This record gives sequence, C-alpha cells and structure tokens, in this order.
Amino acid sequence: MLSRNRIIATVAILTILALTYHISRPTPTTVAEEAFMVSLEVRVDMLVYNMQLLHRDMHELVPDDAVIFPASQVTAAKGESVFDVLQREMRQAGIHMSSRFTPMFDSAYVEAINNLYEFDAGPLSGWKFSVNGWFPNFGSSLYILEPGDVIEWHFTVDLGRDLGVGW
Repeated sequence: MLSRNRIIATVAILTILALTYHISRPTPTTVAEEAFMVSLEVRVDMLVYNMQLLHRDMHELVPDDAVIFPASQVTAAKGESVFDVLQREMRQAGIHMSSRFTPMFDSAYVEAINNLYEFDAGPLSGWKFSVNGWFPNFGSSLYILEPGDVIEWHFTVDLGRDLGVGW
C-alpha cells in the first residue's frame, strides 16, 4: 500500500513539474520578431581629400566617390552592436575588415576596412564611427543598436578632428 501511495505522489509531483515548466518557460521568439532596420555606410572622404598622405600603391583602394559601402538599410537584431552589424555586412559584401579585441577598453577595435588600415595615412589616421551623427568615445562593440539608428564609419587622418569630433 505504501509503495502505491509513493507512485501516486511521484506521478503527481512529476505532473506538477511538467505543467510548471510548460507554463513558465520563455516563449521562443524568432529572429524576425527581434529584427529591425538600421542604416550603415562606410566612407573615406578624408582620404580622397588627402591622398598625398597615402602611399601611392594604396591609391587604388580609395574609391573616387569616397564610398566603400553605400548608405543601406540593413537588418540588426535586439542586443547587437555597431561592431556586430559592420562585421556581418562587410563579410556579406566581400569587403575586407580587420579587428582585434582590446581588453583595456573591453571592446573590439576596427583596424581596417577595405584593406585601409589605421596609420596608413599617418600616425593620427584610422577608423571612427558615428551613430545618429554622434561620435561615441567608446568602442563600437559597446554601442547597442536601436531601431532606425544611422551608423556611419569614416576614415580619419587627424584623430577625428577632420570629421568634426571635438572630444
């Protein structure tokens, strides 16, 4: 008799646990439900205006119109960063990109896009990003995107001062 009561109790507990799991587990969401659109563009205007700073062999990497990746609506997912979107879109477009993780700043650092590396146009040159016209003073992998954000990547030849960055 005791073993029958134990079996009934065990079945009851397992039923309650199964129902609790079914009720409390998170509802899976699809990528489409969490996806939203942002704008992405990559430009090298400051190189076009300062080609004398770039080694002659690298001139062919600089488009005449300064556009490496035209302003485009691209998909981002909830929780994605500026870096995540840039990396994915460059890979999909077949545009070379190089980056490294910088532990001191706990962020990714973009070294090159389209084979144009930091310092290629002097000691103050490299890549800067802006979102909605603002140039953050932290890494692109720390900037979490919101629907409708406008991301621009620019090559600077003067630590961003040539882009209007004043911090």
